[in-house]
Amino acid sequence: MPSYKLTYFDARGLAEPARELFHLAGVPFEDIRVRDADGSWTKIKDSTPFGQIPVLNVDGHAIPQSAAIIRYLANKFGYAGKTAEEQAWADAIVDQFKDFFNITLRPLTSAIREGKPEEEIAKIREEVFIPGRDAYFKILNDILEKSKSGFLVGEGLTFADLVVIENFTTLEQNGLANVAEQPKLAALREKVYSQDKLKEWIASRPVTQF
Repeated sequence: MPSYKLTYFDARGLAEPARELFHLAGVPFEDIRVRDADGSWTKIKDSTPFGQIPVLNVDGHAIPQSAAIIRYLANKFGYAGKTAEEQAWADAIVDQFKDFFNITLRPLTSAIREGKPEEEIAKIREEVFIPGRDAYFKILNDILEKSKSGFLVGEGLTFADLVVIENFTTLEQNGLANVAEQPKLAALREKVYSQDKLKEWIASRPVTQF
């Protein structure tokens, strides 16, 4: 069996779907968590591909970029979709998430992290984040409305469900989404988190803001 080492910050963030895929597949991996505060990220940054994390190391071969890592693991472990068309749809949904993350969410989180004036943060929230979030949620709800299984793609769990639900959880935990207003996404999260091979991990994983 290959040796897997996943390196990311001490957060769920962009690496959590990869961790969940390992648990779903019952495949052991080394979960390496680095921190800004203790300098551990600074020490390894220059040695990582693109100077970024997450990075998945497979028998010494480094794979960068969260979507590439998650797709790679999903294909290896059987969570990429059962047909070429399902795989394409899972890819499309994750690409839609990436658009939301980069265009809608990142401007808000960057403004908060950089300590921008409250009026500037409020403007970004009202004019950029909320409209973008609502448009993104509508896309997801429209997909779930047509779903016969309750999952985003086909009849079973795919990596697209993991990516969408971990982001939904982060938005909720940070006051950026109201779960009561998103019953379809809440139901999807319940289906994902109730998977037998995920229950123990979800119950025991480190509690982080992001």
